[in-house]
Amino acid sequence: MLKQFYPYEYEESVFTIDYNKLFEKGYKAIMFDIDNTLVPHGEDSTEQVDELIHFIQGIGFKTLFLSNNSDERIRSFLKNIDSLYICEADKPQTQNYLKALEMLGVKKDEAVVIGDQVFTDVLGANRSGIASILVKFIRRKDEKKIGKRRRVEQVILMLYSLNKSCCNRIGDIHKKEIKENVVEER
Repeated sequence: MLKQFYPYEYEESVFTIDYNKLFEKGYKAIMFDIDNTLVPHGEDSTEQVDELIHFIQGIGFKTLFLSNNSDERIRSFLKNIDSLYICEADKPQTQNYLKALEMLGVKKDEAVVIGDQVFTDVLGANRSGIASILVKFIRRKDEKKIGKRRRVEQVILMLYSLNKSCCNRIGDIHKKEIKENVVEER
C-alpha cells in the first residue's frame, strides 16, 4: 500500500541528477513540476534553471511541465524556456500524466516525472505507471514551518529509505561531484 507513495529515486535537487545517465538508460522525456521543485513557490524561473532545461533538451530529452498551477503562472515561468506544458493538471489524478505521454510521443517506460511532493507528483506518476524522481522541496530562507502534509511525507520517506527494494529503481543517476580534486558519490 505504501509503495504507491515511494519514488523510484530520491535526490537532493534537480541539479544533482545526472541527466546524461538518465538518457543512456532509455528515458526520452521528463515531466517537471515547477513550484518547490525548480524554484520557490510562485517565483519565476532563474537563469540556472533555464540553463538546466536547455542542457536537458540539448541531450535530446523532450520536456513538459505538469503543474496544478494556472496557465498564466506556467506561461510566466516559461518565458525563457520552450516546452510543452499542462496547467491545472489535477495531480495526482492520472488523466494528465497520460495526456502528457501522448503530447510527448513517448511510452510510459520512456518518461520520468520529477517533483517535490509525494502526494501529488510521485503518487500520480506511480498510478500512471511512470518512473518518478522526488527532489527535496525548495524552501524560502524565511520559511520556518512546514505543513502537516510535509510531516506525513517525512514519515513515508523514512519508511521508504528502509525498504531497499523500492530505493534506486532507476539506478546510478546521481551526479558525481568534484570536491578538492576528489570525485565523490552520495
